Amino acid sequence: MRIPLSWLAEYVDLPAGTTIDEVHAALVSVGLEEEGSHQFDIDGPVVVGEVLDFTEEPQSNGKTIRWCTVRVAAPGQAAADGGADVRGIVCGAHNFFPGDKVVVTLPGAVLPGNFAIAARKTYGHVSDGMIASTRELGLGEEHDGILRLSSLGLDPAVGTDALELLGLTDAAVEVNVTPDRGYAFSIRGIAREYAHATGATFRDPASVRPAGAPAEGVAVTVSDDAPIRGRVGATVFVTRVVRGVDQTAPTPAWMIARLKLAGIRSISLVVDITNYVMLELGQPLHGYDLDLVRGGIVVRRAAPGETLKTLDGQVRTLDPEDLVIADDTGAIGLAGVMGGFSTEISDATSAVLIEAANFDPVTVARTARRHKLPSEASKRFERGVDPEVAVAAAARAVQLLEELGGARADGTGSGYHAHDQLAPIFLPDRYISGLVGVEYTDDEITSSLIEIGATLEYAHDGLLVSPPSWRPDLTHKSTLAEEVARIVGYSRIPSVIPTAPPGRGLTREQQLRRLAAETLAASGSTEVLAYPFISSASNRTFGSADDTVAPAVKLANPLDSEAPLLRTTLLPGLIDIARRNLSRGLTDLSVYEIGAVFLPVAGADYGVVEVPSGASLPAAPVLDDLNASIPPQPWHVGLLFLGNAVEKQPGQPAVPFGIADVLDTVRLLATALDVPVTVRQGSHSALHPGRTAEIVVPVGAGADVVSVGYVGELLPALAAELDLPRVVGVAELDLSSLMELAARSVQASPLAGYPAATQDVSLVVAESVAAGDVLDAVSSGAGELLEGIHLVDDYRGNGIDGGSKSLTFALRFRASDRTLTAAEASEARIAGAAEASRRFGAIVRE
Repeated sequence: MRIPLSWLAEYVDLPAGTTIDEVHAALVSVGLEEEGSHQFDIDGPVVVGEVLDFTEEPQSNGKTIRWCTVRVAAPGQAAADGGADVRGIVCGAHNFFPGDKVVVTLPGAVLPGNFAIAARKTYGHVSDGMIASTRELGLGEEHDGILRLSSLGLDPAVGTDALELLGLTDAAVEVNVTPDRGYAFSIRGIAREYAHATGATFRDPASVRPAGAPAEGVAVTVSDDAPIRGRVGATVFVTRVVRGVDQTAPTPAWMIARLKLAGIRSISLVVDITNYVMLELGQPLHGYDLDLVRGGIVVRRAAPGETLKTLDGQVRTLDPEDLVIADDTGAIGLAGVMGGFSTEISDATSAVLIEAANFDPVTVARTARRHKLPSEASKRFERGVDPEVAVAAAARAVQLLEELGGARADGTGSGYHAHDQLAPIFLPDRYISGLVGVEYTDDEITSSLIEIGATLEYAHDGLLVSPPSWRPDLTHKSTLAEEVARIVGYSRIPSVIPTAPPGRGLTREQQLRRLAAETLAASGSTEVLAYPFISSASNRTFGSADDTVAPAVKLANPLDSEAPLLRTTLLPGLIDIARRNLSRGLTDLSVYEIGAVFLPVAGADYGVVEVPSGASLPAAPVLDDLNASIPPQPWHVGLLFLGNAVEKQPGQPAVPFGIADVLDTVRLLATALDVPVTVRQGSHSALHPGRTAEIVVPVGAGADVVSVGYVGELLPALAAELDLPRVVGVAELDLSSLMELAARSVQASPLAGYPAATQDVSLVVAESVAAGDVLDAVSSGAGELLEGIHLVDDYRGNGIDGGSKSLTFALRFRASDRTLTAAEASEARIAGAAEASRRFGAIVRE
């Protein structure tokens, strides 16, 4: 919200010489965040001049300029820059005449854009200044001709300071208004906040209201028999009629300047007045050409398939949830968002119908987003508009139309009021002091609440506080405590570091999750965070390790209609992040994410339990029902590697990432968590069939294992479809399962006191037999003397029958009580080979 200081000073006392920084500091002290400042970037001398005469001079480039004689000071008075009172000025515009009063920027002036004015020779003349246009002064975008002051209804004396005349010496502060403080989206609200901060006298611009109700001139019906989600679309609808509006009447310079500083451009007098009152009081207004309204006005929900041509010229198909303003011809406006084209005010408009209403914030917000039509009006309705200010706002608009547009109020209109008063809040004694940690006196509490506009009733052991109509955010005693804290002053709240209670700290799960993140970061990977929403196509592609599509939770109100599902896997998010980085030239990536996935149980209904009010802690059965109404959400960890692990450098070719790097990272993570993982052949519908591994963990004394994830490379065709490199290594592990399997205490292994005996064995097996299964068989058969085993070669070629392969394993044997003989090691190796032969028909290759 931008607040011109001259406007603010009308409703609260600003000491003479108050600076922008001082106003900002005052507003920050009551909780409004400073955003910046705005002012007209122009320095004088800039004065009112009178065109005495001019000569038109055609140029060789086809352009005709005017060599003008301009008076810039009254006879006998010195010009503002100390030069002559009559100047010769070159001007390229042709929209002025002798006798016109214009704005002259004299040598020494600086215009927006750091454009310095000096006496310059141009078109064969020395131009001693410049006649300015609206755009050159920063007042608007009009640049077809210079600014004639008569177009603003002004006839000042020659030599008058034009900056003061046009309000160009004003400045504005800008503050950020949070969604819960919609009342601060107005000069009225900011003036009140400044008064809270400084103790200055506040004059409410909405306090003056017309006496008596208007005669009914336009029939208004609010018809919302089927409110959306129990919310009625309109609770206030006030109209007033003015006639005889002079469409040639200009918007005054002071109003143009204030609107400009507030971030709104001048359009026409009627539109400018409605915008001005909206900024002043926080009540959005809309003006209709009354002669184009057919019959009475109805406020209703849109009919299915109904269309409306809005003021921007777009024909929009309406949703049954949209609230519309309609007449006998159909919809003539989107309530709280934008008016309709059919009743637009034009140069031919004489009678104007002013509308001041209060619409449901949720309805307006959804309509504005549905039609992609954010506006200053919808911004205010979404945050809540004071329902009591509509009458004053309509009256203020009528007053300005009478004063500036030559209109007359005919005393007709309408008034619909069906809003409820805000519910009183019980504030127990000493509640605020206990919550904030500051001892507030009873007088400080009551005076603060009265200052914000609340009314108080004394009750047993406390106060009954009725919030003012402009504060719908005050709904609980804690919100009242916040108001007292900020009005009395945040400086009263001490800075105290709380003492952690003894015996508490991170849970075991939190410690392990943090350990996992630190391990992956230390390995060189970068942590990323992806949105938990995926498309149906992504779920079909990545959501299962087999051909069965994993069930996914569908959101009732997704942020993106193309991603309506909660993720069942982390891979889609990691791939989106990889694609975004690749598009920005980052071709070497090693990233990981630790996050929750959502794995619904088939046939279960989720989200069907009504969430209780947050006023108190739900009972245990209610909490159980709530927990049962959400799907299981285990923690997963996802990895994605692509590009080069080592960049190309002198004497060293680039080393690309591959599945081995992903496997090493998985083993590193498992080691950090103290979980003994094993790798075996795996499959996944999105991964290369020959380069996919399943990660399992042995459990118990038998051969049982638990699958905890997979490692692999994306299918090359899928990688190409996603605009990724051919080789993309990925992994996804069930971190919740890994944490459950993690050893509760570290088991130290004794140092080996005797040397190891190493031997190799090569076994020929069918190509369909997984190397990991053969390794398990050799390990099982070799017995307890086998200390370590790993695959060192997979050979297929000359000397090996077709359909077979030779697997070579390196074996390490050791005994804890003696030095093994070669015969003992060979016996164990032979026993391991025999077990592989028994299980898979393996033949020892000599």
